[in-house]
This record gives sequence, C-alpha cells and structure tokens, in this order.
Amino acid sequence: MANKKPSKSEHKPENQEASAEENGNNGVKIGEIKDTKYGKIRVTSIVNEMEEGFLDYAMSVIVSRALPDVRDGLKPVQRRILYSMYKSGIHHNKPHKKSARIVGDVLGKYHPHGDSSVYLALVRLAQDFNVRYPLIDGQGNFGSIDGDSPAAMRYTETRLDKISQELLTDIRNETVDFRDNFDGSLQEPTVLPGKLPNLLLMGAEGIAVGMATKIPPHNLTEVCHAVNNMISKGEIAINKDQEKINQLYKKKLQPKEIASLSDQLLAVDYQQAAGQFSSSITIDEIMEEVKGPDFPTAGIIYDFESIKKAYQKGKGKIIVRGRAEIVETDSGFEIVVSEIPYQTNKARMIKKIADLVRDERINGIRNIRDDSDRQGLQITIELKRNARPKVVLNKLYKYSRLQTSYAMNAVALRSDGTPQLMNIKQILSEYVRHRRNVIVRRNQHHLHAARERAHILEGLLIALNNLDKIIQTIRNSADTETAHKQLMKKFDLSDPQATAILEMQLKRLAALERKKIEDEYEEIKKQIIKLLKLLTKPKEISKVITEEISELVALYGDERRTQLIKNKIGEFNEADLVPNKPAVITLTKHNYIKRMSTRSFRSQARGGKGVGLKMKEKDNISSILTCETHDTLLFFTNQGRVFKQKAFQIPEKSRTAKGTAVVNLLNLKPDEKIQSLLTLNDEKDKDKFITLATKQGLVKKSAVGLYDNIRTSGIIAITLNDDDELVQGQITDGDDELFLVTHNGKCIRFSEEEVKDSNRDTKGVKGISLKKNDYVVSFEKITQEIMKDKNASILIVTQNGMGKRTRLKKYPTQKRSGLGVKVADITKKTGKVAGARLIFDNHKQLVISTKKGQTIKLPNTKKAIPYLTRPTQGVILIKLKRGDQVVGTALTEE
Repeated sequence: MANKKPSKSEHKPENQEASAEENGNNGVKIGEIKDTKYGKIRVTSIVNEMEEGFLDYAMSVIVSRALPDVRDGLKPVQRRILYSMYKSGIHHNKPHKKSARIVGDVLGKYHPHGDSSVYLALVRLAQDFNVRYPLIDGQGNFGSIDGDSPAAMRYTETRLDKISQELLTDIRNETVDFRDNFDGSLQEPTVLPGKLPNLLLMGAEGIAVGMATKIPPHNLTEVCHAVNNMISKGEIAINKDQEKINQLYKKKLQPKEIASLSDQLLAVDYQQAAGQFSSSITIDEIMEEVKGPDFPTAGIIYDFESIKKAYQKGKGKIIVRGRAEIVETDSGFEIVVSEIPYQTNKARMIKKIADLVRDERINGIRNIRDDSDRQGLQITIELKRNARPKVVLNKLYKYSRLQTSYAMNAVALRSDGTPQLMNIKQILSEYVRHRRNVIVRRNQHHLHAARERAHILEGLLIALNNLDKIIQTIRNSADTETAHKQLMKKFDLSDPQATAILEMQLKRLAALERKKIEDEYEEIKKQIIKLLKLLTKPKEISKVITEEISELVALYGDERRTQLIKNKIGEFNEADLVPNKPAVITLTKHNYIKRMSTRSFRSQARGGKGVGLKMKEKDNISSILTCETHDTLLFFTNQGRVFKQKAFQIPEKSRTAKGTAVVNLLNLKPDEKIQSLLTLNDEKDKDKFITLATKQGLVKKSAVGLYDNIRTSGIIAITLNDDDELVQGQITDGDDELFLVTHNGKCIRFSEEEVKDSNRDTKGVKGISLKKNDYVVSFEKITQEIMKDKNASILIVTQNGMGKRTRLKKYPTQKRSGLGVKVADITKKTGKVAGARLIFDNHKQLVISTKKGQTIKLPNTKKAIPYLTRPTQGVILIKLKRGDQVVGTALTEE
C-alpha cells in the first residue's frame, strides 16, 4: 500500500484552473500574447473559442440571414435587393434591367456573400407560383413549378413590381433608421417603412441555427380588413410628457406658440409620440376576416379548427389538397387536376403517381399526361374502363403529393431584433406599431421641413415690409459678409433668413410675387397646424393607417384563390355554415348534376318557348327536383343501390353550365347511373317509409331507419329483375295512397296498406298490371291531407308538350295489381305520357324541360294550366321544336 501511486485527483494543485491552463499550453497562460515567427499570437482555449464562435455564427445566421423582420416581412438579402433597385431607379414604371447588374450592385454595396444566394432570392420574389404578391417584375425564364432552374442572371431582366413601392414609400423622409454597410462606405435601412403587412402577405421560409420559420402567404384584402378591425378596437397608452404636449395644442395658435410647440414635438422621441398600441381584438375576431392561408397555387385547405390553433400558437399543420375533377369522355373517365398544393413540384408529383401505378399501390390508371400550358396547369389522368374514379382519386390523395400538410411555424424577428414564435395577433400588432412609428417620423420630418420653410418665408416677408431699409443697408455695406451681419443685427433675423434675403432675386419684389410669398406662408402655417394636430393626437395616427390600408385594398385587393373547407377531411356537417334556401337540382341522362337558384328561370305565359339549360352534347334532363339546401338527397341507381348527399354539397352552377359529373360526388361502379332522386328531412321523416316503384309496375316499401347508415360506397335499396329499373321513390306515412301512371296513359290508385314493409334487399309486390310495351313513368303518394283537399289535382304532361290537370276525386281507388283507368286521351297529337304530378295551390310554378334542353316555367294558374276531365287531350303548354320531346317536369313551392 505504501508503494501505491497517487491518483491524478490527489495531485491537483490548489489553483486548479491556473494549473490546467498552464499545463494544457506548455506553461503558457490563457490570454498571454506570444511573439512567434508568424507574428504575435494570443493564446486561447479552444473550448471557449468554439463556444463563442458558434454563438456568434448562430446569432449572425438568425438575425442577418435566415429570419424575416416582423415589421416589413423581409430577410436582409430581400431588403437589400429592393433598396438597391429603388436607389438605382429600377422602378415599376421604368425599363427592365439585367439581373446580373442588380446582383452586382447588391453584392458590391450591401450584401457581401455569394452571387447565387442573391440571385436566387431575387428570383423567388418574382415567381408567381411561390409568392402570392410578387415584389419583382421579371422578364425571362425564372424557373417553373416543375422545379426547373431559372436562366442565368445574364439572360433575365427585372424591375420592381408596382406593389413594391408600398414597402419603400417614405423611406426618404427619415422614417426608418439607417446603418453603415459592411465597409462603412454607404448607408442601408435596418427595416423598410412597409405600408404593406408584408410578412403575412408574402410568407417566409428559412432555416437558422436551432430554429426555423415557415409562414404561409395570405390574401391582401383579408389581412388589411383584419388590421383595420384591430385598430378600431385598439387602445393607445400615452405617457405624462405626451399628455403635457397634447394640452399645448389649441385650435388657433399664434406664430410663437406654433414655433414653441413644433420645437417640443421635434424633440420628442417618435416612439413616445406614437404611444404604446394594444388591441382587445381576439384571434376569433381576426379570423372572421383572415379565413386561412391563401396560396398562389390555389388548392383547397381543410379543418378550420386546426387553422385556428395554428394562428393562436403560431405553430401547426394545415392540410392542403389539389383541385381535381372527374370528367367523362368518349373513351371513359379522366381525373383532371387543375390546382396542386403549394410548393409541390409538379414533375416529381407526376413521377410519384407513375411509381405508385407501377408498384400496383394504385390500380385503375391507364395513362398520365401533363397538359399544362400558358393558359394554366392541367394534369390529365386517364382511367381504365373498369376503374372506380372516386376510389382512384381518394388513393391519389392518400399516397401522392396531391394532398400535403403545410407545417406553419411563425418565427420572426421582433423590432428589437429578438427572434420569437408569434401568433397572428402579435404579428399584426407589431405591424401596426411599426406603422405608427413610421407615420410619426414622417410627420416629424415634414414638420421640420415646414418649420424651416416658414422661417425663411417670415424673413422674406420682413424684408418686403422693410424693403427700402433693407436695400439701404445692403447698399451701405462694404461686402456680402458685412451686409449679412448688418441685416441680422438691424432686423433681428437669423442666419438662414439673412442669407435668403441676400439671395432673393429682384423679380420677387413685384406685387404678384409678394402675394405668392404671403400665400405660401399661409399654406405652410396650415400644414404645420395639421401636422401638430396629428402629432399631438395619437388617435389621428390610427385614422391615417386605416386610410392607407383602405387604399391598399382598392389598389391591390383581390379574391382569395385557396378554397377553405371548414370541416376536417371526411366530415360533412357543414349545414350550420350554409344558409338554408330553396334550390333546383337537375340531373341529366348522362348523370351530370347541378344545383341552381330558383331565380334561374323566368316565369312565362302558357305556350311560351322557354329558356335554355345547357347540357353536354346529346344529353337531356332526366330529373328536376325542388328542395332546400339543408335537405338530404337520396340517389337511387339503376343497379338498385342508394347513396346519400346533402343538397348544399351539390356544386352550384349557372343555368347555362352543363353541371358536374355525378362520379365526382358518388362512388359509382362502372356502367352505374343515377335513376331517381329523393328529398329526405332527417327529423320529420325518421319514422316514415321509403316506397319505391319500378318500370315493371312493382312497388316496395322499407322503413326510413334502414337508410340511416349509408356508406360512401352505397347500400342496396331494392333487388331488381334483370330487365327492370327504378322509376321514383316517395316518403310515405304507412296510411297513404299510391298513384302510378304509365307511358300509354293508364293509372292506378290504391292504399299503401296493401304493400307490406320489407327489408331493403327485396323486390316488392305488383302495383299495376301492364300491357305489352307499356311501363310506369310516374309514381306519386296521396296523403290523408291531400285526400281532404278539394283542389288537389293530377297534372299530366305529354311528350309533345300538351298537358292538363284533373281533380283527384275523378280517379277512383282500386285494389293494387289491376289494369287501372285512363289518365288522358293519348293520340298522335299528344304523344305518350312524359310525366304526372300532384299539384296544389301552394305550388308556385311548373318547370318543364325537353330533350333538346329547352325549359319553361309556367305559373300555377287556371289560365296557364286549365282543369279538364280525365279522358281529354289537354292544351299546349310548351311549343316544341321539330324532333323535340318533353322529358322532365318539376313543381316549385312558395
């Protein structure tokens, strides 16, 4: 034990740090300066040097390179590019200049880094697919949404865009601080005046050391309205010194008081004069205007609650989808993509889809084409004939970049240079405070210039009022310097005033010139008083900001491009967000559907020619349904399945639009078509039945509850024979009467109690016995209330445009499965029956549509639609063109 070597810890000297420093550097102390053959070298610890060097580097990247300033929304390189172009006179109303020239100026004067970093920053400001409001107007190849690189800077040309002037306005009026450039030879602004709320408009993206930023672009109109709302609910804290200055202001001020107050205001710090701004506005109130990001590539964003959380915290994910539509062509169905998510590389997305098809993760795609051109973006995805378009589209959303999430992380530099994660209220508040400071500094600058000019004019007026004495004094002086001193002494003038008098031209002595000086002095006084009022009343500054913001909206405001769906993907409870109003739903034979306002049709007299409803070529209307936008629509197909949609989910189109292919809305199988539409009220109809009638005269009914859980892929509604089809569905009470009308003019009326309710996957029972080549064309229900209505009638419309109505009591009640009775006198003149409807006094108009797309809207009057007996032909309701036929009817209610 005695020979045991002592441990290192036992040999530590008392001054442990000093020893370590000496031993670690061969006896040389940290901080000591040594003379070597390389010159003088200061000894330092590599640990300390790394810590300090890395911290300096990190802060330099954060403050001077990667993060934008919350006030003007620009990174240093972007600010330097705009300021350099502004100083060089490359404005929006001047010719374009070579990008290489601009990059050279920026490098040589303000930004001593690589030319590629400056050029790429310049390019991004000009790319309309990257920036919502481009700040640079580019000419030449500036890259593409496919990820193509821009042309070399020697080939492209640029100039400031018109909107950029709103960032630079008033920069000459001492509105912002300037600092030395990298070599101290020039001055550059630390921030731009920034009339635009640019951080939210342009967005930002950057990676610093230990932090990053990613802010989406927004719509100018929405952001500006939010700023005005914030100001309207704002409060301004004024300190005691400012209150004393405010008390000095009066409506009428004497020249000495004006001068005194002006001097005090010019001495006040601009931040003190602006007051401390705060606002009681909430994030919810801001989002009443700013609905969400507005990307330059448009698209669709989802989930309002998720966007709200991102705005509240400054951090969150926003789901973005491209816009795709399923279109039917002669060769089958195609998925046409017209918008893609923001910052998605189109070429890579197409390649990814091709890889998914190759790896059989997505089936049913035959070909992919990029049909984009100067008119816009278009990706055409051709589907195989056996493909289910809706399924393919959903897989594209799931596996490809057609659906992405935007990770918002709103980190920016505050006015004191500190990086901070900010919510949307903090960003807008910082912008408003910055604008208040800019306006105060601008007005202080104007006040200083006005005071100087007023001072000179006062001297000139003194000279004009004492003209003879002034001339005598100057004449008796030996030289200019003597005259200068004598004028100051005799007339109590300042140095600038005496200089101005000596430099005054003789023509200013004329009466008119004297009047001009007096008028200018009065105008200058008014201007000074106006500036004093603004600087002594902080609320006036808020008015100026509001006016400037409103001007921005008038000049640059536009509609948002990105559509917002407030629910999450897969949720469809938007009824509380959509007004409940009457609508007309039309469905064509080729399954194109659209929703229209009832105002789309004008009422005409009987026998009119109607108005046109545009459809796909060789298509015609099969169904017209009136409903309200909150109603549920049940879609019954020719294969016996049923789908469910809310009426407001049907895209609203104009009368002249052909509509949307149903396959965009429903997950139909190949060769499956919608045969019938039914309106369902979820609350009122939950205890009722859905009764269906087929062309072969079969009738079945099932409880409404059996249709509660309809999958997106549809469920079976009725089992059909091979040669049978659905005609119509009705919601019945169980004790109603059923009314069937056939093509050849027969009808039958029988009690619903004769039809027992059954499950959905059943065929039903016979309702009417049909003769050869006859089939059911209309199916109506007759409720207990209708039976008591003496004016209840059956409206009959034939294929050749003739029609009538007959009192319901003229149709006898029979047992089901009989041959029925005659509904009208069917002749060659009338044509076969096209449709039959129950019509009441509360019906407003009758809408008739024809095979060739003509539509007429007739008022529900005895003159337009007369009452006639059962075995009659009727009157002409619509004049048809040669070869045209009536194919659909509908009744609108008050």
